[in-house]
Amino acid sequence: MLRTTLVALTLTSSLMSAPALQAGTIENACRSSSRGASQPALCHCIQQVAETSLTRSEQRAVSKFFAEPHLAQEVRQSDKRSDTQLWQRYIQFGSEAERVCG
Repeated sequence: MLRTTLVALTLTSSLMSAPALQAGTIENACRSSSRGASQPALCHCIQQVAETSLTRSEQRAVSKFFAEPHLAQEVRQSDKRSDTQLWQRYIQFGSEAERVCG
């Protein structure tokens, strides 16, 4: 019985401190924006989509678009192959986030 209790406590402790419970890069950027601050559930949903649609590196890059929308325009108009790929992934992510999160 004591062993079962210890295992349960260990699992609970591990789950409570797991990084998945922390807000992600996109979610934090969304919540910091003027519109996102009033919609934490939407920001969380967008983060969930980002985790399945974008790499961590792409999430960091896209999170900057919330604070500086002009960066998105620069990426969109860039001739660099990496920016073109990021923009394509961002468009797919946006479509998916809109579909899933409304």
